[in-house]
Amino acid sequence: MSSSCVINRLAISITAHAWNGDRTLLACCPNDNTILIYSYKNNEFTLQHTLREHDSVVTCLAWAVKTNRILSASQDRNAYVWRWENNEWKPTLVILRLNRAATRCAWSPQEDKFAVASGAKLVAVCYFEKEYDWWVSKHIKDHQSTVFDISWHPNNVLIATASSDAHVRVISAFVKGVDSKDAIKNDAFGTKLPFGTLCKEIHSGGWVHAAKWSPTGTRLAWVSHNSSVHVLECATSSHVHHTLKLEYLPFMDLVWTSPNLFVAAGYDSFPCLFSVSESGIKNHGSVDTKMASGGSSGGASGTMMSAWQKRDRLGSATADQDLGLNSHHQNCISVIQPFEGSDTQLKSFSTSGLDGAIAIWNVDAIKKAIPGIPAS
Repeated sequence: MSSSCVINRLAISITAHAWNGDRTLLACCPNDNTILIYSYKNNEFTLQHTLREHDSVVTCLAWAVKTNRILSASQDRNAYVWRWENNEWKPTLVILRLNRAATRCAWSPQEDKFAVASGAKLVAVCYFEKEYDWWVSKHIKDHQSTVFDISWHPNNVLIATASSDAHVRVISAFVKGVDSKDAIKNDAFGTKLPFGTLCKEIHSGGWVHAAKWSPTGTRLAWVSHNSSVHVLECATSSHVHHTLKLEYLPFMDLVWTSPNLFVAAGYDSFPCLFSVSESGIKNHGSVDTKMASGGSSGGASGTMMSAWQKRDRLGSATADQDLGLNSHHQNCISVIQPFEGSDTQLKSFSTSGLDGAIAIWNVDAIKKAIPGIPAS
């Protein structure tokens, strides 16, 4: 991939996307009750399957790369686990017991559990009950408002949650009979963590849209609606909290590209790169090289009357000439996913958003275009 970004427009709008293990298949939701499965080869997408089981807009997807199972959740308050059998995707209903829409879902690192966040002020942690051959759920109810995001710690036990009650929380999702007690030995949040234990709670000054653990689990990063990014140092029990306030519009999601670097994106329609050190968080700016060529410029309007008419109708005298943003994405970026590389050294990542586009960003090309990035 020679360019820093390859972009394809697949729908009018995309609410979520997820990749299979070898990145040859993409699942995405075109802002309705369907799930579209595309094959991906040579930077081109070909529609293979359309999954129809949900009754309302599918809000989130997660693809278990080891077991090749797709997890979907929706505004209909239900979740399905899709399995590839006999050349078709077959759904298994998960009884979440939610009374509000699901907002985000995620498989645990070992893929023996998954979690679904919701507008019901709770997170449903689900695991497979072999005796009854179905997925059952347990609820975490520490939140005071909608839970926007969830992230699994590499130890397969802890989860981080991002909520519109302006808090980030670290909570135990230990399930007896599924998890091993050895997974939480020497943990910076304690060693006795029964299900639902609230390990950490931090106020962030605004809605928290997304939270993600670093690949090693020693840092937790999150983004808030007050245009700030945060990192919590979790290697020891001291839990140092770094905050950086920005002039950007709020970010909606983020992904770690290495233990010291992460990318965040949101309403400004371009991803930004950040590095983390003992001294705090550093902003390296936009990774969208298209913006480096400069924005579109509109000439003066014909007459003073027409200029005032445009200001009244469009809010700007040149608004009718600004037909597109000077970025690859043309609307808010809502989801970022890893694409290529290991957990500790990501080579590329993908973004999707309200413009219906899927973009794949090359991390090496980004590093070459942005000077001063510290070694990972």
